Amino acid sequence: MADFLWRKVSDSEVESIKNHARAIMDSFSKKLDKIGKVDESFIERDEFEREEGVEKEIFIDRDIMFKNAPHKNKDFIIAEKGDWK
Repeated sequence: MADFLWRKVSDSEVESIKNHARAIMDSFSKKLDKIGKVDESFIERDEFEREEGVEKEIFIDRDIMFKNAPHKNKDFIIAEKGDWK
């Protein structure tokens, strides 16, 4: 099985892979340049850091969680199974 996962790459294939990767990166950087500078947005919060060693109980409202879940049945949230791939 491991033989199918790895094979020796020739020098010409290495160059081809390098050129393809460089073209992808160049294309991506050109698209980023079109966006320009983006101002950072800051969110002001009363608490923005956690104290070391202090545990805080977090309340999760089951009704709100189920209302936000796109796929659910009576008692369970149904998670996606690789739809994002």
